[in-house]
Amino acid sequence: MKTTRIHKTLIAAVLGVALAAGANAYADGDDRDHDHGGENHARYKTVENQLYKQECSACHYLYLPGLLPARSWEALIKGSDKHFGENLALDEGTSSEILGFLKANSAEKTNTEWSNKIMKSVGSSTPTRIMDVPWVIKEHREVKDAFKRPSVGSASNCGACHTRGHEGDFETVKVPK
Repeated sequence: MKTTRIHKTLIAAVLGVALAAGANAYADGDDRDHDHGGENHARYKTVENQLYKQECSACHYLYLPGLLPARSWEALIKGSDKHFGENLALDEGTSSEILGFLKANSAEKTNTEWSNKIMKSVGSSTPTRIMDVPWVIKEHREVKDAFKRPSVGSASNCGACHTRGHEGDFETVKVPK
């Protein structure tokens, strides 16, 4: 009987330590997947456009069009000669195809819960950075210090934490240390 009681006490202690360690790892930002909300993850329909993928993902995370309104995508493409300090040197045909794709799948056309919140929060403004969207800023207020981590780099590196964002799932979050 003593052995059973000792074993139970030991198991309880080990489980207690493991649970506490897990809670601390989550609070500090760990490298495990976390499901926020338990709802349907496919918040955004992923729409493929080979030219958009080829031109834009060569330099940065491939943002889904439903993350900005059409007017924002238009401002970005029309200003592609000054795209965050770079000249994208897009020819007219490439610009036109990419812009058509982005506008057809923009936040006001996507009609998802998140796109609707984005549209409501931007009002009549024309943000050219996703992290300038008021609703997106609000959603990241508790993790803004993570953007300073070398493993993340900046707020524009969505894929660092939203490891399934390219699939339209921004609720599964993996915050790297």
